[in-house]
Amino acid sequence: MSERRWVLAAALGVAAFLCVPAATVGAPAANASAGMAIGIYDEGVTFFDDGTATFTRFKQLGAKVIRVNLYWGGKLGVAKSRPFDGSDPRDAAYDWSLYDRVDQFAAAYGIKLLFSITGTPRWANGGQSENRAPTSAADLRNFAYAAAARYSGNYTGSDGRTLPPVRLWAAWNEPNNPAFLRPQYVKRGGKWVIQSAIDYAKICNAVYSGVHAARYAGEQVACGVTSPRGNNNPQSARPSVAPITFLDAAKAAGMKTFDAYAHNPYYGSPSESPAAKPPPTTSGGLPTAVTLGNINDLISEVTRLYGRKPIWITEYGYQTNPPDSQFGVSWALQAKYLTQAFAIARRNPRIAMMLWFLVRDEPNLAGWQSGLMTVDGRKKPSYQAFVRVTH
Repeated sequence: MSERRWVLAAALGVAAFLCVPAATVGAPAANASAGMAIGIYDEGVTFFDDGTATFTRFKQLGAKVIRVNLYWGGKLGVAKSRPFDGSDPRDAAYDWSLYDRVDQFAAAYGIKLLFSITGTPRWANGGQSENRAPTSAADLRNFAYAAAARYSGNYTGSDGRTLPPVRLWAAWNEPNNPAFLRPQYVKRGGKWVIQSAIDYAKICNAVYSGVHAARYAGEQVACGVTSPRGNNNPQSARPSVAPITFLDAAKAAGMKTFDAYAHNPYYGSPSESPAAKPPPTTSGGLPTAVTLGNINDLISEVTRLYGRKPIWITEYGYQTNPPDSQFGVSWALQAKYLTQAFAIARRNPRIAMMLWFLVRDEPNLAGWQSGLMTVDGRKKPSYQAFVRVTH
């Protein structure tokens, strides 16, 4: 479901940026409730649109948290070449400019920032694509340390200003989905093993230990960030791993701990038919899927394995028709389902964060159409529905 972000990153180049306001322009966005932070995940507009207009809109929407991927490698990667000292945020190989800009805008508008560290540079995995795990977890740990040090709140940027602190972090994105981590399975000794979980245990440990090694108060690192479905079939045309199966396998592979567990509980239907778009209250989906309707199944397993860790919903959404006649619901139904979804999450004492995927529809129908606005900026009913749930 979330393959669109690799396409987005490949398609967009880093544009010239406007100056970031030096002074805070308003108080932090209001809490939606005492127990759950509500926000947005739309890195296309966050990275590339006019910053003042974008963050003004985030503020008007009442978003408390903005998520973006912090790409270690790839087209938007910080580390396109191997650094001399990977733990040094000032290493000449690093280019943080895209992320410094987002960090400064978020702080100026009183919005928290969640960085999801993802994507392996080719120099770190033997020249393979960015959805292949690093050869050495130490390289990733060093990068996580450098990122946490740079965004510690005590680091001076190239313009002489102290960069605002970032305290929310996540390790990777949907590692049980082959779009983001490959291979999902390998055969050893005549048996299939869940290689993605083995690799992810090292990724989680590296990001967690790297961020916390910077020793700044308040950092929280989420692991998991799992997609809602998986076929558990290593011989299928597109093998993937169901979220609870993945969690169990990562634990068995040595995933030590985390501060929160993240999941993307998109809706599903028993038939998985594009025509079936059930409400958030429906468990639905494949028997092993974890949607918002049965998210307590995942929470119970997290509790059994790691204790009562907070749960972060790092993306959620419903596409609309128009423009997507195959996968979309009506505009009115999107607004209704958005309201229901946030109400479900709010009632769950374990869910500490919930982020809606997209402020604005992506321009290509091959992308995602769950925006609160159309491509040309028309507000859907879900726009005001989101405002209502944040205030």
